[in-house]
Amino acid sequence: MATDTYTYTNKIKNLLKKPSSLFQLSTTELYYKIIENNEGELTELGAINARTGKYTGRSPKDKFIVTEPSYKDDIDLEAKDELYVFKGFAGSDKKTTLPLTVINELAWHNLFAQNMFIRPESKKEAESIDSGFTIVSAPKFKADPAVDGTNSETFIIVSFKHKIVLIGGTEYAGEMKKSIFSVMNYLLPKGNIMSMHCSANVGKKGDVALFFGLSGTGKTTLSAAADRKLIGDDEHGWNEHGIFNIEGGCYAKAINLSRKKEPQIYDAIKYGTVLENVVVDSEGNVDFDDNYYTENTRAAYPIHHIDNIVVPSKAAHPNTIIFLTADAFGVLPPISKLTKQQAMYHFLSGFTSKLAGTERGVTEPEPSFSTCFGAPFMPLNAKVYANLLGEHIDKHDVDVYLVNTGWTGGKYGVGRRINLNYTRKMVDQAITGELKNAEFTKDEMFGLNIPKDIEGVPQTILNPINAWSKPEEYKEQAQDLISRFKDNFAKFGEEAEDIAQIDVFCIAYIKLFDDSSSSYATTEVPTFSI
Repeated sequence: MATDTYTYTNKIKNLLKKPSSLFQLSTTELYYKIIENNEGELTELGAINARTGKYTGRSPKDKFIVTEPSYKDDIDLEAKDELYVFKGFAGSDKKTTLPLTVINELAWHNLFAQNMFIRPESKKEAESIDSGFTIVSAPKFKADPAVDGTNSETFIIVSFKHKIVLIGGTEYAGEMKKSIFSVMNYLLPKGNIMSMHCSANVGKKGDVALFFGLSGTGKTTLSAAADRKLIGDDEHGWNEHGIFNIEGGCYAKAINLSRKKEPQIYDAIKYGTVLENVVVDSEGNVDFDDNYYTENTRAAYPIHHIDNIVVPSKAAHPNTIIFLTADAFGVLPPISKLTKQQAMYHFLSGFTSKLAGTERGVTEPEPSFSTCFGAPFMPLNAKVYANLLGEHIDKHDVDVYLVNTGWTGGKYGVGRRINLNYTRKMVDQAITGELKNAEFTKDEMFGLNIPKDIEGVPQTILNPINAWSKPEEYKEQAQDLISRFKDNFAKFGEEAEDIAQIDVFCIAYIKLFDDSSSSYATTEVPTFSI
């Protein structure tokens, strides 16, 4: 039996009024509940470690944006002895802040929500929040695909009309943050504000850098720099005043984490942090190198766990944009400077390799094109986001670089992953402006401008063909990737079908997207009712 959204909205109000609904618990109170309910374990670092069951990554194919939905009334949270309620915000720019209510079945999910969203200053302030959107997370309620029309037992349902997100069938906590990111990606552009799947930091001179990229490309790692203040690690808006963080926390990959390689992230894992799926021994010792449960181990912590941050999480217009890709083919250069046309092209393409564990079913790197570096979270037409980016690049004279944090000297399984220290040196020179006037050479396969020399980086890796033992194998692999770019680009229109070179079909993109009649949508999300 189904019930309409008005009825379900009233159900949510009743849940909030339940005497057993635990409102705005402190970190310590949630710790007690997590341990008491056997939802997680305390580690030597002071963090809580929880396991998400069989779903250790996002489920983009199980996300549905509905127009006028009805919901199954079987999500019977009223029968639960205890629920956990948190009120907070998304968006550090007060003019566009979205008030939130999060209702959780699990205590550790509530702590996750407190870490990832912006916390009110006090419980009294929380009580006064009139929610603009409500998340209901019921992981133990599972859909029946045969009855409900879903793709699996997992569902993430977003209703913009009724301002509700329903999540069920998965304990992966990241679905909460990504659902609200999708909401903000719908709302912000309507106010002519660019919404972005990127991290951001600012230097001592006020110079701002943005890092676009999908999970596993290095957004969090590269934006957490000792000599630059962190604005945010994943989701931002760009308005007439500059950059602002959408979140209140960070969600870092924890696999192979060490203090030596990533000191800021390592030191942020302490009391109040939620670890996901890491291996912990009987004495609470954490082994970040063990991928027994998944490659996608995570750490969710409030942004104030990092000392070097901007408060509030806002800064001026960016000077530099970094597009991050983890190229499993091993053919893209570790860094290249993009023209305006190339920048627009690569933004629309959003090429990377999905790394193991970042999504359900991904066990080894596989090539992927995700429009605007976040297609599952972009509900509007792609050209809305692309046009906003292009306008901002022109208006603020932004330098744009493509950085490959993936493989060199061969494809995955043959070559090696580019050394993080080398990547840091290249990125540092890009965001400080040192690369701007460097001598460049044009790559013969992709038409990309590659710096001839960067201090502290071996010249052999700068031009990827030089890192391969057999140049002919490099060219063959590069042509394979170019073909994939062309195939992906074909969805933008027939004009791109016969174009072979990436730098050429950038021009086709500009022509195509000047056509307001284009009906291309960022993501094909089914519309349905359950």
